[in-house]
Amino acid sequence: MKKNLLILISIVLIFSSFKKSNVDEQPDQRVDSVLRLMTIDEKIGQLVLYSSSWDITGSTIKEDYIDDIRKGKCGNIFNAHTVAFVSKLQKIAVEESRMKIPLLFGYDVIHGHKTIFPISLGESASWDMEAIEKGARVAAIESAASGLNWTFAPMCDISVEPRWGRVSEGAGEDPFLGSKIAEARVRGFQGTNNNLSDSLTILACVKHFAAYGAPQAGRDYNTVDMSKRVFLETYLPPYKAAIHAGAMSIMTSFNELDGVPSTGNKYLLTDLLRNELGFTGFVVTDYTSINEMVNHGVVANEDEAGLLAIKAGVDMDMQGEVYSKYLKKQVENGLVDVKLIDDAVRRVLRVKFMLGLFDDPYKYCNPTREKRLIYAPEHLNAALDVAKKSIVLLKNENQVLPLRKGEKIAVIGELADSKRDLLGSWKAAGDWKFMKSILDELKEYNGAQNVIYAEGCKKMGEDRSGFSKAMATARKASKIVLVIGEDAEWSGEAASRTNINIPGVQTELLKQLKTLNKPIILVLMNGRPLVLSKENELADAMLESWFPGTMGGKAITEVLFGEYNPSGKLTMTFPLNLGQVPIYYYAKNTGRPIYIENPKYKSRYIDSPNDPLFPFGYGLSYTTFKYSEIKLSSNELTDKGELKASVTVKNTGTYDGEEVVQCYVRDLVGSVTRPVKELKGFEKIALKAGESKTVTFTITPEMLAFHRLDMSYGTEPGDYKLFIGGNSRDVQEANFKLK
Repeated sequence: MKKNLLILISIVLIFSSFKKSNVDEQPDQRVDSVLRLMTIDEKIGQLVLYSSSWDITGSTIKEDYIDDIRKGKCGNIFNAHTVAFVSKLQKIAVEESRMKIPLLFGYDVIHGHKTIFPISLGESASWDMEAIEKGARVAAIESAASGLNWTFAPMCDISVEPRWGRVSEGAGEDPFLGSKIAEARVRGFQGTNNNLSDSLTILACVKHFAAYGAPQAGRDYNTVDMSKRVFLETYLPPYKAAIHAGAMSIMTSFNELDGVPSTGNKYLLTDLLRNELGFTGFVVTDYTSINEMVNHGVVANEDEAGLLAIKAGVDMDMQGEVYSKYLKKQVENGLVDVKLIDDAVRRVLRVKFMLGLFDDPYKYCNPTREKRLIYAPEHLNAALDVAKKSIVLLKNENQVLPLRKGEKIAVIGELADSKRDLLGSWKAAGDWKFMKSILDELKEYNGAQNVIYAEGCKKMGEDRSGFSKAMATARKASKIVLVIGEDAEWSGEAASRTNINIPGVQTELLKQLKTLNKPIILVLMNGRPLVLSKENELADAMLESWFPGTMGGKAITEVLFGEYNPSGKLTMTFPLNLGQVPIYYYAKNTGRPIYIENPKYKSRYIDSPNDPLFPFGYGLSYTTFKYSEIKLSSNELTDKGELKASVTVKNTGTYDGEEVVQCYVRDLVGSVTRPVKELKGFEKIALKAGESKTVTFTITPEMLAFHRLDMSYGTEPGDYKLFIGGNSRDVQEANFKLK
């Protein structure tokens, strides 16, 4: 009895001293002070993450998780939000458990919490780091206001595989751009200065470590197999950038890499992540991924799976109950050194201290703040801004866009009147009942009398019964706005496709409408690159709007009517046909490239061009831009010097507009083969009609480094090409040497 009383007094004294000290002062000593008082069961509890029943993102729910919180056997909860619910659970942890350690609360806040921004792939098409950071900042503010302190984002998976549904959650195919976006999102979630103790910042979680974006056949959860060179140069950089930006948690991926599932991969989680990249935060699994290593075939049972995971470097078990069932017995049997568990607990507790939870466990539980910040006007304005910047104009023949206010338009398509689909996948706590559809916004802007609607057909299925009404409606209008694409649930996790055409009979309806000889504007809603060859032939204009979020209907309306001149650029290549997939701009040249004179024996298709329908970086504007020739400050770059490349861009059209100026390089001869182009810089500029601006990129030797033949990282002297243009295909060229 005296021993228990002494422990209780020690806990009270330690926690009281925490409240008097600065959160960042001597964190390791304070963590160790708590750790010394914990039982092995309580330590393991800090390595356990269970889902509440509030929201379900997997197939299993542990019914007695509340009792586990009370007993100190669960230190972290996800899928629980709102101040009322979080407060209830936090109270159990800090007032009813023996150690009174506060809970972490995590949630899949991928592109907004209540105010939903465009899907992440859409946001990336803005090429606007300030806007992307702002989106993450708003998501953090609303999440924190709802009681959350941890988000499972950003997703840093590079992917060249449009069949894979989770491309919607990432930043596209390019490692350079993906790295910049990863940094912006971490800054947005955790604050520019990484001040996690601020009650309106939340902990970022870099996922999915690693190379999850390269599943064979584009099938989710499938095997990933690639060379170490490709992994280090193409897939690793965005994770690395997010870590260096300050992210303090990492989520393992479902796939295997080099024959070992990521969740049990010591090379990934210890040798690379901690020893090489210097990561000091904690590692959490994805949903039941420890258990799933049994199915992978590297362990015989869950007991062995847990052993593999803890020794590989996994700190926290999401939902699998493996650590809670087996870890204590493994320590007792001498299979696991308790030091491994102590180190993992230290990392979790340290983050809780950084978040200020030991100072004030209820700091995220302010109902007044929750009511004030959810759907705040400035948040809705930010979502509108990003949605407009994310829209990509793919085609605009004969300048059919922008529409004129007051002209009669026929709006066709189920998606035009859908609120739910505007939010896309991983909509978090977004509420489509709060929103307006595209049709609603068009009527409000253009007058209900000037907007006539017919569904035409569903987004899926073979029902053509609405075609005749759609045709009759379209005959009454001067222009047709046809909104087609995917269902929101057709992208995201577990949403891989073998056919990336527009589903159902939507394109068939487009073909029928074409017979009316009226201008057709296609508004696309989708979460991945699609094959749009037929649509591109039939439509006069095409707007790629992705799934644009809470303010998406208004954003699309403002772009259609020229209130905003579209400036988005693709961050994934759109193939001409499925047979070209995977297709991406930074491919290698091969020994028999397409341009050699031999008519047959070269790298080509016999039934299709090699080129995509729309290349990486592509996007039109209502105005036009002209690029001058490139001016180099020198034709030589020394190993400690820099080279400046300048180009003058002129707005040659009649509308003010924005252009994303892109800079690429090519290493012509290397000890290993090099890509035909690599993005090395970009700048988004605004130009009034007739205005010109000179854009300058600085090239340094560090930007030209790669993994050489012996896998050392550095540069090689030789000849280079430099390209500047409005996309990866249409560029000006110059040459220089690296001495």
